[in-house]
Amino acid sequence: MEQRHLGRTGLRVSRIGLGTLTWGRDTDEHDAADQLKVFWDMGGTLVDTADVYGGGEAEYLLGRLLDSLVPRQDLVVATKAGSVPDPYRRFDGSRGHLIAALDASLQRLGTDYVDLWQIHAFDPVTPLDETLQALDLAVSSGRVRYAGVSNFSGWQLAKAATWQLAAPGSRTRLASTQMEYSLLQRGVEREVLPAALDLGVGLLPSSPLGRGVLTGKYRTGTPSDSRGASEQLAPFVEPYLDEAAGRIVDAVATAADGLATTPLQVALAWVRDRPGVAAPVVGARNAQQLTEALSVEALSLPDEICQALDDVSAPVHRYPDQDWSTL
Repeated sequence: MEQRHLGRTGLRVSRIGLGTLTWGRDTDEHDAADQLKVFWDMGGTLVDTADVYGGGEAEYLLGRLLDSLVPRQDLVVATKAGSVPDPYRRFDGSRGHLIAALDASLQRLGTDYVDLWQIHAFDPVTPLDETLQALDLAVSSGRVRYAGVSNFSGWQLAKAATWQLAAPGSRTRLASTQMEYSLLQRGVEREVLPAALDLGVGLLPSSPLGRGVLTGKYRTGTPSDSRGASEQLAPFVEPYLDEAAGRIVDAVATAADGLATTPLQVALAWVRDRPGVAAPVVGARNAQQLTEALSVEALSLPDEICQALDDVSAPVHRYPDQDWSTL
């Protein structure tokens, strides 16, 4: 699998990442092991998790598989901190919480460092410089090699990345931002992606298959074994089952028929090759699904197909979006 630099850093990652959102909850150790082995065998390196996935079980499960199944040095292990199970405060970006969360993640992962540590979301009640100082402390201590953020809006990303660039050598450059991005969710193109491109921050798209909808499996109903049929995840999928999404899915299916491939591969190839994208992060139910996703490595979409998909899924730009003066 092709490797790409993550933003303007020396860190290289596989251009498809493996997500672990369901590990330890819907994905047991056997299925997780099969996925990790397939991913590694096909040249994948970036494995993304978080301290809240499965209540910590995803990190614990990944830790059990490191070295016993795949050599630790062959993987780029990325995790996140900042989300908290508190109905009154969803995110805690305080220095104390973040450093404690990092130590707990390292213990569950069974490693003394993570390659990429990400702030899971912006905390509006903690000064941003305090949150960013936690990244600097983590890198300077050797427990973290590179730092990033997740779910930051355009102005939040620009402020954070600029702050980190203000004093070269003493602050840690942001390597990445992880955001939802797919043919069904192109909101990042308004402000986040222009900021990331300008500041040299690599984009790690989450839900690159539109929460599974872009695979086409919901075109004739909701499969019983799908996320859309899950009591816990159905509300996650439902927003992408409307008429507008259906038109985009139909266009993807038409492109797939013309290219003798699958809607999954068309949708994934489109987002993988967008400007500024380092590596879409794919979550799979089993190794067979993951193998199909990773086989996209051999596919490059023709320009006319990309343009047609761009047209049918184009986000609405209004003042003061990027290039608003041309609207």
